[in-house]
Amino acid sequence: MELEEPVLNQVNIVAGDFARSLDFYRRLGIEFAPPVTNRTGDPFHENGETPNGLRFELDSAPFARVWNRGWAMRPDLVGRMVLGFGLASRDAVDRVYAELIGAGYPGLAPPHDAFWGARYAIVEDPNGVAVGLMSPIDPARKTQPPAGWPD
Repeated sequence: MELEEPVLNQVNIVAGDFARSLDFYRRLGIEFAPPVTNRTGDPFHENGETPNGLRFELDSAPFARVWNRGWAMRPDLVGRMVLGFGLASRDAVDRVYAELIGAGYPGLAPPHDAFWGARYAIVEDPNGVAVGLMSPIDPARKTQPPAGWPD
């Protein structure tokens, strides 16, 4: 079976200071949707987009531990980013992840059905950068967020 080519379509930064990070990137022209907040009103996730269409997201460190199992084991990752590569199908996520792991790159999160409706996995590049692999979102596959959803 032919490998479907990953396409860089997202940058996600795990912010140490969420409010300052949001202000910084707004000043650089990134337009953000209204924030996703926890029960006390603190923002923990922002979806944004650059003028040329690249998805640009900010997450709080506690929220990153919800969607990236590897983050929970690595407290040194605050302030790091995740480069997101879109793939054409759920099966392609599994194949590309297996190829990268087979080539010796560390996995941070094996392929899984993410609560937002996509098939998702994370590998680490040789420089320690997290690289997300994501299928298109299927609204029919959305579920409740797992335990640990930011309070």
